[in-house]
Amino acid sequence: MVSESNKKMQCLKYTMFETIWGWMAVAGSESGVRFATLPEETPLAAMVGLTRWLRCSSASERPELFDEFQRQTVAYLAGERRSLDVALDFEGAPPFFRQAWEACLSIPPGEIRSYGWLAAKAGRPAAVRAAGQAMARNWVPLAIPCHRVVASDGSLHGFGGAGLGLKARLLELERSAT
Repeated sequence: MVSESNKKMQCLKYTMFETIWGWMAVAGSESGVRFATLPEETPLAAMVGLTRWLRCSSASERPELFDEFQRQTVAYLAGERRSLDVALDFEGAPPFFRQAWEACLSIPPGEIRSYGWLAAKAGRPAAVRAAGQAMARNWVPLAIPCHRVVASDGSLHGFGGAGLGLKARLLELERSAT
């Protein structure tokens, strides 16, 4: 039996759009964006990245729900803004991940903080590895700026399949944005 909260999590709305960095797919609810991909080379790659979140046959395309996310993301990747400020929907997120993501939102654009700083800011100073896992499992990587979180020595560390090159590129973009 599927609980009411699982039904909500599974039957999200979604859309895809193109940026100058590639194709992105985004899903969410009336409450806000819940999942988004990083830019991908093709629309198919973007949708494949999103399909793990669209777990029901009634998921429907609703581009109008994501107009603001799309507008801000396109401007961000074009260097016309330094961060995204959109409604996010954390329903179903583990409590510590949610706390870490909210802490990550407080890092100013173009600046960096350590995983240790993030763990402390999220209320669990000894949970440095858990903070790293929260960043690795970030549901909305451009809006929740996990690229601003680095190793304790300031070196770039961790950015999943996207790679450290993309992390460095995002930081540089923010530092040079108008």
